Amino acid sequence: MELEFLGGAREIGRSALLIDGRLLLDFGMDSGNPPSFPLHEPDPEAVIVSHGHLDHVGTIPALLSGDARPPIHWTPPTYELAMVLARDTIKLHGGSYDCPFTEAELARLTQVSETHAYGDPFEAAGYEVTFFDAGHVPGSAHVLVDDGETRLLYTGDFHTEEQQLVAGTTARPDADVVVSESTYADTRRPPRAEIEREFVASLEATLWEGGTVVVPAFAIGRTQEAMCLCAEADLECYVDGMGTRVTELFSRPRNRAFLRDPDRLRRAKRHARFVDGRDGQRRRIAEQNTVIVTTSGMLHGGPAMTYVPAIRSNPTNKIALTGYQVEGTPGRELLETGSATIDGRAMRVSAQVEQYDFSAHADRAGLEAFLEPYREEASVLVTHGDRCGWFAGELREAGYDARAPELGETVVLE
Repeated sequence: MELEFLGGAREIGRSALLIDGRLLLDFGMDSGNPPSFPLHEPDPEAVIVSHGHLDHVGTIPALLSGDARPPIHWTPPTYELAMVLARDTIKLHGGSYDCPFTEAELARLTQVSETHAYGDPFEAAGYEVTFFDAGHVPGSAHVLVDDGETRLLYTGDFHTEEQQLVAGTTARPDADVVVSESTYADTRRPPRAEIEREFVASLEATLWEGGTVVVPAFAIGRTQEAMCLCAEADLECYVDGMGTRVTELFSRPRNRAFLRDPDRLRRAKRHARFVDGRDGQRRRIAEQNTVIVTTSGMLHGGPAMTYVPAIRSNPTNKIALTGYQVEGTPGRELLETGSATIDGRAMRVSAQVEQYDFSAHADRAGLEAFLEPYREEASVLVTHGDRCGWFAGELREAGYDARAPELGETVVLE
């Protein structure tokens, strides 16, 4: 088995792994400015997608240019998320050199899509492939690829702790080689339940003092997590941005099986007030004593561009960031300086700013727990992280056969 790392090696973003030139696992994009894509566009016989985040699925429609029509295999939620993200990419970049695909290529996705449940083996490009629940977001999957001689486990992104939407992964299928993400290999978090309690207590305190809380959140997963926590604590909550569409997507009958507790999301959906974005509506909401969950999670677009300026001047108000803020984003600038550049305007923020680590990735302890069964049984190839080489070295010291492939490297499995 021959593995070519077209993206996601020693970096986070644009994940893409080509097996024997025939089977492609993920084909994402890095949404920086400008965006970046996998090193080259292959011509695979089939495509497997681990989950519906932009860095894993963002460039998939580009594979359908010309006469190419490889079948694309994913879970039902991942397929639907891919369609939402692709339409948003065309909306943002259509007609520019930054958009890697066209409307016509996007339309072809429905013709080649093949969806699968967890645990049901299927054939793709001559390999037996099986999805296992990765516990990252609804529909996320570990991908087991078997060519009859070698069993390769591609972890995708995964989490080992229980979240509001999904349970942590418990799957540990037999494998000869594990291609593992390592996003938070250098981080140890408090228990998830503790972070959730602190988050809710902070929101309650601000509301009790008469303030407004803006919760910038990623549309996929994070928005719905915040909704569930607000509903459970009976906190008034408005929801705005792409997260409203994703909430509807997760609520569809065929996607409910991929939720830990469909009733939990249904209750949160009933409890929330969804914003339709009419003129003036957002400013009126920002004047209320309420919680506003809105995209984008790093303050570089979406309705947050209206809410943050509207609440920034009052020290009683609060901005509760719910995830990692990438360097160079307004969210990172706000954390480090107390100011943020919103829509090209630098503005001082007097409102309180807090950050909560609601990551859907395993931390160091979670990575160690997941990989432990493979210590003596499999080789580990470390990817999808800022410190892949360092983590591979840590694993070797702990007795693993581990290394971190370079971007563009081809690894031949013996």
